[in-house]
Amino acid sequence: MKEAIDFLINKNPVFREIIEKYGLPPIPKRPQGFETLVLLILEQQVSIDSAKATFLKIKAYTTCNPESMAILPDEEYRSLGVSRQKTKYIKILAEAILNKELDVESLASKSAKQVREELIKLKGIGNWTIDIYLMFCLQEPDLIPLGDIAVVNTIKELLDIHDKQEMEIHAEQWSPYRSYAAYLLWHYYLNKRNRKITY
Repeated sequence: MKEAIDFLINKNPVFREIIEKYGLPPIPKRPQGFETLVLLILEQQVSIDSAKATFLKIKAYTTCNPESMAILPDEEYRSLGVSRQKTKYIKILAEAILNKELDVESLASKSAKQVREELIKLKGIGNWTIDIYLMFCLQEPDLIPLGDIAVVNTIKELLDIHDKQEMEIHAEQWSPYRSYAAYLLWHYYLNKRNRKITY
């Protein structure tokens, strides 16, 4: 991590300012597999906290594995606080694993590009979900998740770049450590708002 941080500080003093103000960022880690993908589907466009609450309800109610989640009736999903759309996405994911269309275990041995190509085929799993899975579960060091509102808003605030394409071009100079740049941007975003998040 030190190498990544030193590299980024040399690229832009804003990263040094974040560390001087808030310390080093946590490096998010989550277990690989179906459960984390379910949690990421729940996290789409809602707060991490409310998604986690729903996820814990599911886990208290049933086993969070493809077998159980594929056959859980829609009304039971609803009673656990899962929207109709996300219920559909979780079932598509569960069925893809059960039908051997997706081998989650094999993702760890694939390149980020291959992982993206496999997961993007599933309705309900877009680039943001894939970016976070790659970063948190597979420890991919060089991704900037520009589908993430906190990352985008922090780039706007600290670097005064407002166009997504320009952000992407600008972030190329942070390669091969763009994920660490994202961790620093999240760190700033959360601390500035006095929010504590456990990934």
